[in-house]
Amino acid sequence: MSQTQFTPAPGASNVRWRIFILMLVLGAINYIDRSSLGVAMSHVAHDYGIGNDAAIQGLLHSAFFWAYALMQIPCGIAADRFKPRAIIALATIVWGIFQGLGALCGNYITFALTRLGLGISEAPIMPAGAKLMGVWLTPNERGRGSMLLDGGAALGTAVGAAIITALIATFDSWRAAFVIAGIGTVVAGIAAWFYIRNIPSDHPKVNQQELDFINRSNKAVGPAGKFSLSAMKPYFKQRNVLALFGGWICYSTVFYGLMVWSPIYLQQAHGFDLKQMGGAVTLIFMLCFIGQQIGGYIADRWRRAGGSNNLVLHTLFGISAAVSGISLFIVAETHNPTMVVVFLAIALFPIRWASIYWSIPGLLGGQAVAGTICGSMNFFSNLWAAVLPIVVGFLVKSTGSYYIAIILFAVAAVGYFVCSMLIDFNKPISIEDPASVPAGQLQAS
Repeated sequence: MSQTQFTPAPGASNVRWRIFILMLVLGAINYIDRSSLGVAMSHVAHDYGIGNDAAIQGLLHSAFFWAYALMQIPCGIAADRFKPRAIIALATIVWGIFQGLGALCGNYITFALTRLGLGISEAPIMPAGAKLMGVWLTPNERGRGSMLLDGGAALGTAVGAAIITALIATFDSWRAAFVIAGIGTVVAGIAAWFYIRNIPSDHPKVNQQELDFINRSNKAVGPAGKFSLSAMKPYFKQRNVLALFGGWICYSTVFYGLMVWSPIYLQQAHGFDLKQMGGAVTLIFMLCFIGQQIGGYIADRWRRAGGSNNLVLHTLFGISAAVSGISLFIVAETHNPTMVVVFLAIALFPIRWASIYWSIPGLLGGQAVAGTICGSMNFFSNLWAAVLPIVVGFLVKSTGSYYIAIILFAVAAVGYFVCSMLIDFNKPISIEDPASVPAGQLQAS
């Protein structure tokens, strides 16, 4: 494919990027809602009389992840079979409703049920977004697309810390904060329905130049083949798929572990008050978001300049894992609150370069099953993410310290490094059932 195919014609519209900026906003709202519990936990725990029980707090955190994890494979299959526009809009509206319902709960058991509902309804957004990316973005744009699609995690955690902290301080109520966040989410879901389209040719704002550019760079992709859970079995035998799953699990241990526990860790281990904690978490995760976008830009720019996927992505993943792991070991060993914040920020700055994982099935020629593979990848990582808050809660309760938990996150960064190096970008994913995939999809990337 020539370089001109990677350059849109003069005057081409940029609807594809507006859609993925909207996906960034939706992803941010997704993480504002899911991370709001971490920011508000001290207030929630006080209301429910569990302020000194880290184990029960861990169980509350894990409720979301159990539901989110168990829905990943069904949502991945749904993304391959159904239209992503409807999935994204409906999911956003429903999870906004569950976020608001959490404010009405009188005890931690009913509150946990709303967190289960939140996990179920948030689950479709990433598999559907990955499917949307394969249709709207060209192969050399998917690094940046992955960073926008998944950038909401860091941005939402950062902005959410500031917003939820401010709302709690303003209304002196975590419940008011949850209701306002839920209403905002429902509004965003309605906006998504009105702007997103399933394919470029359906969008009224896409001009011919942009449409030609997308079609020229992407081979035609029709409706996805019908894949069942049993059809996923052959993919579990492929080293690239297993490494993809393992790397994402290890990365998720670092990111979700810090997302869930860093707010209360800063308060309990280093004496931060609500305002100091909110400011520190906002700073740490905003730098994480900035680092994520820089990583996507470097990946696409380097590959356009001729860098091979193995060289570019192994280098970026290696730097990401090494910097994060070393920084977390330092965090575990220091007692200076300022240095803790500095090295948490350094650890998180490159960690979300792992977001490129969302584009790897497409890069390896598996776009036809990208939704199912990404859904499976997210299933296994979130299954572990559901266990992780419980593990950390019991570690903190039994040791009276966060030291072992931080070391666990650092070791996970090493696992992320090893798994990333095992991915061979010169070896395509083998589509095991070509009869079920329409012609043209097998070659799509």
